[in-house]
Amino acid sequence: MQTVNYRRMPLLLCLLTIFTFFQAGYSQNSGGVYVDDQGVMRWTDSDAEIQGFGVNYTLPFAHAYRSAKKLGIDPLRAIDEDVYHFARLGFDLYRVHVWDTEISDTLGNLLYNEHLHAFDYLLKKLSERNINYVLTPIAYWGNGWPEPDEKTPGFSAKYGKGDCLTNPAAIKAQENYLAQFLDHVNPYTGIAYKDDPRLIAVEVSNEPHHREAPEQVTAFLQRMVEAMRKTGYAKPIFYNISHSVHLAENYFAADIQGGTFQWYPTGLGYQQELPGNYLPNVDDYNIPFDPVIRENQGAKLVYEFDAADVGGSYIYPAMARSFRKAGIQIATHFAYDPTYLAYANTEYNTHYMNLAYTPRKALSLKICSEVFHRIPLYKDFGNYPENTNFAGFKVDYERDLAQLNIDDRFFYTNTTEDSPVNENALQHIAGTGSSPLVSYGGNGAYFLDKLEDGVWRLEVMPDALIIGNPYGRNSLDKTNTVIQWNDRKMQVKLRDLGGDFQLRPINSGNRSRSEVNDGTFTIRPGVYLLSRPGLDNKWKGDEAWQNIRLNEFHAPAATVDKTYIVHEAPEVAVAGEDPLRISAQVISPDPNPSVSLLVAGGFRGRNIDLERTGPFTYEATIPADRLQPGFLTYYLTVRGEDGSTTFPSGKSGLPYRWDFYDRTPYRVRVIGPEQPISLFDAEEDADALSVKNWINTLRLLPLDDPKLSEYQVNVQRLFQEDPENLQGEVLHDYTLRHYLNPKIDPVREQLAGKKTLLLTARAMNERPTRLQLALIDKKGNAYGVVLDVAPELGTYEIPVSALRKTRTVTMPRPYPTFLPYFFAGGTEEPLDLRDIEAVQFSIGPGIPVKELEYQHGIGLVSLTLE
Repeated sequence: MQTVNYRRMPLLLCLLTIFTFFQAGYSQNSGGVYVDDQGVMRWTDSDAEIQGFGVNYTLPFAHAYRSAKKLGIDPLRAIDEDVYHFARLGFDLYRVHVWDTEISDTLGNLLYNEHLHAFDYLLKKLSERNINYVLTPIAYWGNGWPEPDEKTPGFSAKYGKGDCLTNPAAIKAQENYLAQFLDHVNPYTGIAYKDDPRLIAVEVSNEPHHREAPEQVTAFLQRMVEAMRKTGYAKPIFYNISHSVHLAENYFAADIQGGTFQWYPTGLGYQQELPGNYLPNVDDYNIPFDPVIRENQGAKLVYEFDAADVGGSYIYPAMARSFRKAGIQIATHFAYDPTYLAYANTEYNTHYMNLAYTPRKALSLKICSEVFHRIPLYKDFGNYPENTNFAGFKVDYERDLAQLNIDDRFFYTNTTEDSPVNENALQHIAGTGSSPLVSYGGNGAYFLDKLEDGVWRLEVMPDALIIGNPYGRNSLDKTNTVIQWNDRKMQVKLRDLGGDFQLRPINSGNRSRSEVNDGTFTIRPGVYLLSRPGLDNKWKGDEAWQNIRLNEFHAPAATVDKTYIVHEAPEVAVAGEDPLRISAQVISPDPNPSVSLLVAGGFRGRNIDLERTGPFTYEATIPADRLQPGFLTYYLTVRGEDGSTTFPSGKSGLPYRWDFYDRTPYRVRVIGPEQPISLFDAEEDADALSVKNWINTLRLLPLDDPKLSEYQVNVQRLFQEDPENLQGEVLHDYTLRHYLNPKIDPVREQLAGKKTLLLTARAMNERPTRLQLALIDKKGNAYGVVLDVAPELGTYEIPVSALRKTRTVTMPRPYPTFLPYFFAGGTEEPLDLRDIEAVQFSIGPGIPVKELEYQHGIGLVSLTLE
């Protein structure tokens, strides 16, 4: 690939590039877009509803671009690779907030530099793949995150977001910049942005926070709209109306054609993976001011969304379903990690998405794209848990599965037992794990696409294993996920191919060959043609097909240079009751390591071999008779061709050797059957609490008893006016949630016999208050009771039988803030303690009206179940 010099690109070359790249991107329609009187965006040529789905992707700018340079990566080649993956994932939409601060000066003049050059290249590569875009020319951000901001030349750096909305000079600079941005001619296409047929709409700016008088807001936005229209730009203009939603009418008064929205249903920045079921959090994208949008015939699009800090793949199609129910036409996930950065996830640590590094989540987005193209606007499938199967789609929290199963497509994010509804009509298969059609021993994504009867293209990505916490503090020096290229067994059971089909590698450098016996063969990452025996297969392998070439393949290199174990010891086990299952993920340069558990305190003769149950998963069972009250301590040892490595130390050798100096073991607390089970301990669990919003009176303090600490929640006002939603519902409530799964998973069966909750707590501010304590089950049901808590520290006994169905607060609190505070779905079934996943502490329920404006505080020490 030849890199174009953005400073010296002659006009002739600019014109030639129009003809030397794929033309399919510009041949389908004229690119005209309008919004009809029902607020629906349509293509001018066909009047068809515009539907689209894709991602935000920031490589041309800021941290992503700087990191490419630091790592010695060619940004343009990286774009080629990632955009290819977009095509494989079925994306047909792209969005980004352009870092105006890097490509403008203080007067709003557009600067043609390396960032704009890379952006032009990206748009061209997207167009070649038939991917449309929505552009947001103004970000208002500095270019640093997650690093410190650099000194940049733009108007945003000079004025900041606040002044950009009010300062006359800043407003004039934005008018100038918007006009020059739309007039800019992409040298790779010879077409100005304003005339690009792939451009669907422009959003003026990213997340403005207006605090001015309504008439000033309208006047500001009118100037932005007029500056854009004067260029001849004729497509829809959108503005963010999910911020300062009380100004929605004033936004439309400035002659915009629609509003933009975002959704972070699990909050942002939890700093670790969130455990539990979050389908209740995504059950409804309710827009309370939707009547204003409809009255103004406005269209709706989602510029950003993610279930932040959720590692599962099950959730995204449920979000897409809720978007369609709300009348959203197009949406883009935030944000797709450039592949060269995904090992570290440094760009946005609360998000993590990449086909190679998070294959299940990426395939879930592929299914999302199908939701946006197949589910009608405003279609309602009811509430969770009744809406987990809809129109051929399926979401399953307990199996971490998202699935599409219709006549011509069968996509799944995890192993599924469902058979395709019509195998004879199948054209496309994509998945991880296994299904009735494909058995695969790896954990990377694979794609099977029918080229013609008896001929299929197979693409297999390498294996990936998350070895660190990608949602925590990250660095380019910290590896969170490693890649391994393995030879894996695969079986393809398609009637169209038969059992002894031919398999031929076609991507560059792939010389992997394997005999096929009853559909079973050994496969290495790459691209292959599968053809029925005796068929005259005329496919060479380099043909253009749909929006790819058959032999295209991009995957990161292998990075496993030592043995890694991902394992956390169970917190608790019950003596003499049930065996204890130990599970670990192991990845090693040795493709077939052996893994053993060594019980500490007399190592020899007490080893338990772990059995391989998945690509990197090893499991063993410690018999019940070995579980005695006290503490079970053990090591995990991995043996390979180069010797043994013992964990948790990660050191070479075995722990009974005289010079093995780090003998800190894994440790499990083993309790008697009658002992209480801890659900919350302030000292251990405070850092993992999810709170409604951070307040500066949250703190953990030690008590006089050296074994105890108290988590203090002192709320000055239970209701605080939301500046972004001044007309929002008045709710006097402050809720915290503690997630239980890692704590209680090993002893779930023991919970059924427990009868009493013991809460140790006190009221603050030298007066009693009320606290609602509730248990949340895996379907989002809450069962609670309101307690009168005294100022003196005490222990309150609550019979489990006293818990009654109550309202579940959607925690972590979603953003934007106008979204529902309470989960409206659920079931009417009684509480089963074996299904609990969280504890909900709420200050507000039961407090007399006359006391709601008081300051209320609770000191939480512990909660046990006995």
